[in-house]
Amino acid sequence: MADSTTNTMSELPILPKRAIDSHKGNYGKVLLVGGSRGMTGAIALAGMACLRSGAGLVTLAVPEVCLDVVASFEPSYMTVPLPCDEQGRLSVTAQEQLADLADRATCIACGPGLGRTQRITDLVAWMYEVLPQPIVFDADALYALSERHDRLDDPAGPRILTPHLGEFRHLVGDDEIGREKAELFAAQLAIRRHVVLLLKGHNTVVTDGRRSSHNSTGNPGMATGGSGDVLTGVIAALIGQGLAPFEAARLGAYVHGLAGDLAAAQLGTTSLIASDIVAHLPAAFLSLDQLA
Repeated sequence: MADSTTNTMSELPILPKRAIDSHKGNYGKVLLVGGSRGMTGAIALAGMACLRSGAGLVTLAVPEVCLDVVASFEPSYMTVPLPCDEQGRLSVTAQEQLADLADRATCIACGPGLGRTQRITDLVAWMYEVLPQPIVFDADALYALSERHDRLDDPAGPRILTPHLGEFRHLVGDDEIGREKAELFAAQLAIRRHVVLLLKGHNTVVTDGRRSSHNSTGNPGMATGGSGDVLTGVIAALIGQGLAPFEAARLGAYVHGLAGDLAAAQLGTTSLIASDIVAHLPAAFLSLDQLA
């Protein structure tokens, strides 16, 4: 049975203080893989959140047909075009280029806006099994992993999976599982697969199978498209700055929820959208700094 805690600000992991003579290379080189025609916003939100969460260098690897649109959202991240199919989704021929990009990355995140094809499933499975860097898998990357149950027991490096309940049901092959049982299964899956699992929702749970933590921030206004993509970017940035995966997932969930709470206090829950969460990340991190 995993030891369980509830995330409160006083008990959260702390980001190391920045040295006065530091430079961008000290704060992580994060590679985000995703996007497809019609779903460029997802990877862009992840990239903007990653920057606002302190990553030193952020690169978005996206299908070549989407590059100009993705690049137009934010000038502070870099973009790299990857081969794609006729529908504007990544091709398996992107593997060689991704391997080169991964070699230069501190941390990787994969999934926002990726789309679903057999070739993408093969590409995601390859990343899971071969790349040694910590990788955050979300959204369509989770769907790809759920199609490869037989290849998830031996990840090549630290892995963080961030499903909502529906995605978790697909991962475990049980369409009827409820929230309470899902939390128990999450701990079992985490320890069996040697991963950190973040089960999104009210009182988001983070577990590595030995430890479990429930998050105390967030509100119903965050039930909006793109919110999970923002969380992916936040967690990847925290890993890039040196936090271990379990600690990064815990702090990421808390800061993400706090930014959502700050946004809701200003805008209400009805009108809140994912970019509002990104916009309030600086205030959320500032509140952490003031207590450090």
